[in-house]
Amino acid sequence: MASNIQTWLDKPNSDAACAIIAEVAQNHDGSLGMAHAHIDAAANAGANAIKFQTHVADEESTSAEPWRTKFSTQDASRMDYWRRMEFSECQWMELKQHADKVGLHFLSSPFSNKAVELLGKLDMPAWKIASGEITNTFLLDKILETNKPVILSTGLSTTDEISSTVNYIKQSNSPLALLQCTSQYPCSPERIGVNVINEFRKSFDCAVGLSDHSGTIYSGLAAAAQKIQVLEVHMTLSREMFGPDVIASITTPELKALVEGIRYIETVISHPVDKSKPDAEAMPLRDIFMKSLYAATDIKTGEQLSQQHLTAKKPGTGIPINQLQQVLGMKVKRSIRKNSMIQFDDLE
Repeated sequence: MASNIQTWLDKPNSDAACAIIAEVAQNHDGSLGMAHAHIDAAANAGANAIKFQTHVADEESTSAEPWRTKFSTQDASRMDYWRRMEFSECQWMELKQHADKVGLHFLSSPFSNKAVELLGKLDMPAWKIASGEITNTFLLDKILETNKPVILSTGLSTTDEISSTVNYIKQSNSPLALLQCTSQYPCSPERIGVNVINEFRKSFDCAVGLSDHSGTIYSGLAAAAQKIQVLEVHMTLSREMFGPDVIASITTPELKALVEGIRYIETVISHPVDKSKPDAEAMPLRDIFMKSLYAATDIKTGEQLSQQHLTAKKPGTGIPINQLQQVLGMKVKRSIRKNSMIQFDDLE
């Protein structure tokens, strides 16, 4: 069962594991069956949450809205496309129940107040606000009335706009996770901006993370090294699928690798190593890999040891090499044959 997403939002400086949100966006292409398939795939890959987008075309758009990418003749306008992406209230409830059943948190970004009303009936654990809605106070006010945690993307905003909205949200006392985001599909590595994550953390004292459109696992791993609380990454069942978001998505096998990589990074970061103390687990390896003082030549009884008499060889169970200066000039009690380990009992 996925952990409570509230953990990451209520404790912005905690060491809680990163909440990994698999973003379906429009990769279901208006098919309820494909939406269900994405839920199962995300659960199998180890994500914590599944996220959709809830569009009510007549409430959010007009015929004047231009295409971001004209990818098909199937829809005459962007408005028609949003209509085709709509699900009914019953269908959204069905998707929510499916997510609950497989142990995923269910999230969906609303793009209108009508969508907020619809999603409010699903008892989502948090609200995800898309980059384009960051200055939409009509939407924000409706969401903040619920007092639920808010996950805010910042892909289209300036620092001043972000600061204004963060302060607006904080006045409501709603827990906040602020995500660095670049609205490029796919996003190039030069524009990911993981540096902004720590800037957000210092400036706003809230949970931070990344909303990724790179279509790779690498930016998510880079962000995980910054100890983020939330990662949102677009997912697709296959890069051969249809739709404008596929190019900026990772496949489900890649999502699984990303989850495993993030958990590995978290383990590494949460277990600092103290090099000032001997590593008990490594002691047996010291004997194998390190070297001891050995006779480089036959040494006669009574000879004083010089550096020409000595060499370094494995195993490291004799006099350590770093004690060379201590034995130089000491006399040999008994003859020592070439390639024999030198012991302190041989010296006086």
